[in-house]
Amino acid sequence: MINEEVIQRAVALRRRLHRQPELSGRERRTAERIARFVAPLRPDLVLRGLGGHGLAVVFTGPEPGPTVMLRCELDALPIREAGAAGHRSAADGCMHACGHDGHMAILAAVGGGLARTRPRRGRAVLLFQPAEETGRGAAAVLADPRFPDIAPDLVFALHNLPGYPLGRIVLRSGSMCCASTGMVISLHGVTAHAAQPETGRSPARVMARLIDLLHRLPDRLGLDPALSFATVVGARLGADEAFGTAPGEARVLATLRSDRDETLQRMAAFVATSARRLARRHGLGYEIERRDEFAATVNASRAVGLVRRAAGAGRTSVPRRPFPWSEDFGQFTAIAPGALVGLGAGERAAALHDPAYDFPDELVPLGADLLSRLVRLCLE
Repeated sequence: MINEEVIQRAVALRRRLHRQPELSGRERRTAERIARFVAPLRPDLVLRGLGGHGLAVVFTGPEPGPTVMLRCELDALPIREAGAAGHRSAADGCMHACGHDGHMAILAAVGGGLARTRPRRGRAVLLFQPAEETGRGAAAVLADPRFPDIAPDLVFALHNLPGYPLGRIVLRSGSMCCASTGMVISLHGVTAHAAQPETGRSPARVMARLIDLLHRLPDRLGLDPALSFATVVGARLGADEAFGTAPGEARVLATLRSDRDETLQRMAAFVATSARRLARRHGLGYEIERRDEFAATVNASRAVGLVRRAAGAGRTSVPRRPFPWSEDFGQFTAIAPGALVGLGAGERAAALHDPAYDFPDELVPLGADLLSRLVRLCLE
């Protein structure tokens, strides 16, 4: 167990981080706070500025062995906090609504334990990763020329899960959470007087057909709608309240999700091909963009077995199917065996990305204990 003093310091850190959140790609002060916290722990190596504002903290054992990486996230979300806690966000329109403040506190507490007792062999790498929410951070860290110096043999991360009992460990082999991509389809026609719409080219019908196609995408491709689906997240036609003008511009924004990367690519290709065909048929110009791309997070059976051993009997649950949300941790499980572990945040906790969400402090020692046991097991 990690001693109580370390846990209390980590909880206090969590509240400071919650009060001063920063958006993806802007996490400079967050990384500095983590660096100040770990400096007294005397890690064997600290790499700063990884893939942006990322930070890697390394504790090395006296004997050679594998490298085990634990990863958490630095960034917050563009959401205005609705909670009334004393540590509520001081940044208007920005908050840790996904619990990344708690994940950082957990890894900081693990660092406190490793400072007191180094692993017997190998290395433990604590990675504080930037820009998870946009799907860009993991790729940027992996592309950093210093990453090969800390490349893992095993890699783990945890994510809090509201709706599950506090501390319940949730994981499965294979796909743990879905791949996803954002698509932006822009349509360009010609405006006209609303009294003479036939003199222009309105994208209204194409826009409507694309929205319908996206809603029916699983049926069109013969996919299980519980595992592969599209969500229309935005649509705009013409200008606001321009009642005298037939529109010439339209945009449709959608998020596509699937439990398999190859299925997601098939979905995206079908939508793009359909959009091009419809636009050309109606004489419209078009652009199709992909944004916020996430690979599926795939848990290796070996890594899942290690987590279960570290957790002990009776503490784990296996979800029936992958979680529909996405995580860029899949970039790491693509290069090394690993597992994303769900950790119950309480059955009555507000949902992730809810303006009232606040990571439960009680989860810090539970998460730190699990990850500490896991590191010791891998490096014993």
